[in-house]
Amino acid sequence: MANSDQIVLLDFFPSVFGIRVRLALAAKGVEYEGKEEDLTEGKSSLLLKMNPVHKKIPVLIHNGKPICESLIIVEYIDEVWKDRCPLLPSDPYQKAKAKFWADFIDKMVYPCSKKLWTAKGEEQEASKKEFLDRIKLLEGELKSYPYFGGESLGFLDIAFLPFYSRFYTFEAFGNFSIEAECPKLVAWGKRCMEEEFVSRSLPHQHKMYDLVVEFTKKVGI
Repeated sequence: MANSDQIVLLDFFPSVFGIRVRLALAAKGVEYEGKEEDLTEGKSSLLLKMNPVHKKIPVLIHNGKPICESLIIVEYIDEVWKDRCPLLPSDPYQKAKAKFWADFIDKMVYPCSKKLWTAKGEEQEASKKEFLDRIKLLEGELKSYPYFGGESLGFLDIAFLPFYSRFYTFEAFGNFSIEAECPKLVAWGKRCMEEEFVSRSLPHQHKMYDLVVEFTKKVGI
């Protein structure tokens, strides 16, 4: 793509979905203008214009054209800047598998992970069991590889890394140890953090915890 491309990201710093897009852009070395959307204060006219259907972040605006939904955006980034750091596998079957598990994260892991810090009592305990059961399934996909993408960090790693940045938050609110239950997954996260673009883009776990605590107080959870 031309260096004159105008790339804007409508984002909210603590969002796991926004972090995915920032990771993909960093992996590709793409420069962009970030516009922070503080969703606790309402939604900007630009966000409502660029994503009139869901009215949610992240939105990538590439030369005036909006692309919505984090996994779709990551795939778009991979296709547009295909000459650098490929994220999705070239093999159709492996590509389908990566997309399946990324969808699993959004539909099966995200909802129960959110309840770890928004729910209380029996509902929180049930969510903890669901969360651990589901990330253990995901952990199994690592097999003997260093990354979900095999020998190199890829699409599925980027899909789940934002949740790794919340591991301390989940543990603190839910009073449990992810490392005790899923040691390979924690080792994977630490390995990913050795990648310069990941350590530069992924918020520190304690910072994420502080932001979540602040958010829960602000909205009265």
